[in-house]
Formats: sequence, structure tokens, C-alpha cells
Amino acid sequence: MNILGISAYYHDSAAALIRSGEIIAAAQEERFSRKKHDARFPVNAIRSCLEIGQVSLADLDYVVFYDKPLVKFERLLETYLGFAPKGFRSFVQAMPIWLKEKLYLKTVLKKELMALSTNSSQLPPLLFTEHHQSHAASAFFPSPFKKAGVLCLDGVGEWATTSVWLGEDNHLTPQWEIDFPHSLGLLYSAFTYFTGFKVNSGEYKLMGLAPYGEPKYVQTILDNLIDLKEDGTFQLNMRYFNYAVGLTMTNREFDKLFGGPPRSREGTLTQREMDIARSIQAVTEEVVLRLVRNVRKELAVDYLCLAGGVALNCVANGRILRENLFQDIWIQPAAGDAGGALGAALSVWYEYLDKSREVNGIDRMQGAYLGPKSSD
Repeated sequence: MNILGISAYYHDSAAALIRSGEIIAAAQEERFSRKKHDARFPVNAIRSCLEIGQVSLADLDYVVFYDKPLVKFERLLETYLGFAPKGFRSFVQAMPIWLKEKLYLKTVLKKELMALSTNSSQLPPLLFTEHHQSHAASAFFPSPFKKAGVLCLDGVGEWATTSVWLGEDNHLTPQWEIDFPHSLGLLYSAFTYFTGFKVNSGEYKLMGLAPYGEPKYVQTILDNLIDLKEDGTFQLNMRYFNYAVGLTMTNREFDKLFGGPPRSREGTLTQREMDIARSIQAVTEEVVLRLVRNVRKELAVDYLCLAGGVALNCVANGRILRENLFQDIWIQPAAGDAGGALGAALSVWYEYLDKSREVNGIDRMQGAYLGPKSSD
């Protein structure tokens, strides 16, 4: 059975092909288009996966999208209504693309797939998984563990920003989640924006800047921006943020906390930005450590899997390792939305097609190099 997973239209578009649980190919669209974080329909990545797998679209049993757009649209509407009359400009900007394309994503996807097919009458069924379900599946099913806790941390999916799952054999069971607008990923992105880097792209620069600073703003963040509980759960103080309904990540109240406006995109880096980077990195690590301690305690598991954009914070991952809370941890190499393409396909294979399938058939991921080989 051949299943194609797709992520697209937000950032990091990708495609992945699995065959009877075995990962055949996976590739990110940016590798072909040379456009970093390319969000367009991954036509080149799909062609590559089909070519590697030596199949056509007509040979596929299912195509699976990594997200549920209608649930995401529900979240947008509820958020705008909840903050009204604030956010009207953002609402006016966001609605046209939703009403034109994203609300009818099933039709858009079928149209794109038809353009790839020589026989559009034989398109495979199109399925949709939840965003964090795709993340969790991408982390647990290819991992070397038969039982593990799974922690997903990102900006936001449909509603979830943080979710915990129990992976056992060929099943994933959701445990609990934290919902938008309270998001560790968006908190980190707010500081990415404030220090002058591009959101959804420059977070690794913020992490790399942190060693050059001192954690002088840690208490400021904990006292004003995030209410962090002992078990790692948290709430953000939305008084300081603008991302829920605005066109920027932070606002003037945020500026006051950190001694002035955000650094301009190409402005000079100062000690302030370095200290801010170190401080939010320290807070992020503390949140992650409290969360994983809680996962270990609640689920009584010896192994941990991580996915979602925050799982790309390798410094925080190193802290988890040094704490020796688990016998081992496994992080999806494509932990961001690109890995959601793989997770969507694996989720359908293991969770829905055959509940009685024996776990022996699970294929473990041997490496991250699943796209086309480079020539000399």
C-alpha cells in the first residue's frame, strides 16, 4: 500500500512516500526550488518521491494532508471575535486568502494533483490529519522505541501549541494539550521578531546569539510574560503580544519591558539583543525541562520523542539529555512542518487502516537522507 503525505501553504512544504509502513522517500520543496522555507504546493518534492518509489499518482492508495484547514479557520474566527474590535486590519488582510483558497483546500489540492497526473479520473482519496497528530506520528513511529512519551511543541497547529502523547506499539494516544494563544513557539518567535530576525526562519539565529549574552531578563520574562507552573504548563500574558490579531508579534508594552522598540531587520546587534536572546533561551529551556519531567512522571516512560518547531532547539534538547530523565530520547530530524508530511502518511497507516496490525512491521527511520541523491 502506497501513501503520500503532504505539507504545504504555511511554511516548509514537503512530501513523503511510505509503502506498507516503510519510509520510501521524503523531500522538502525548498531543496528543488532553492527558496528557503518554500510554502508552495510541493510539486517537485512529490515528483521526486514518486520517482524514487517508482510509482505514479494512480498507484497511490491515499494522499494525506498534514493539517485540518477548517478547524484552523474556526480558530481564526474565534480569536478575532474574542479580541474584537482589536485586530480588524489583520482580519481584513487574512480573510481574502481564506475565502479564496484555504477554506477550499480540498478542491485546491485536487486541482494541483490533477496537474501532476496523466489520468485525473484516477486520483487517490484525499485525507486530512490534525497538525499535532502529524507531528506526534512523525516522532514516534519512525523512532527506535516500542513505548515512549511524545512531546510536540510548535507555534500553533489548528488549536494546539503543546501536546503530549503516549506512543505504544502501533498506537498514539493523546494525553493533554495547551491551546492558542498560549504558545512556547510563539513566545520564542516574538523574541525572534523583537531582536530583528525573521519569524519562522530566524529562530536558529536567536538561539545562536544566546551564548554572547547574559540572562539578565529572565526574571522580567517570568514576572511579566509567562505564568509558568511547576509541571511545565503555562499561560502567556497577552497584554504584551500582538500576534493573536495584529500584524506584528509584540506591542509597545513589550517595548517598555526591554528598553525600547524592536531592532530593525538589518540594524546593528547590540548587547541588549544578546542578553535578550540568552534570557529567552534560558526560559525556553526551563519550560521544556519542566514539561519533560512531567511527561516522565505522568506516563512512567523510559523514552521520549520530540517534534514540532521548538524541538529544533538543539540547546534545549541537550539539556534534556544531560538531565538523564530518560534512557534515551529521539528527535524527528525534520521536526518542523516539513516532517508533518511524513507524520501525516504514517498516522493514516498505523492509526486508521488496520487496528489489528502487528507491531513487527513498523519501519524504523535509519536517517534523514530520504530525498534524491546528489550527483558528482
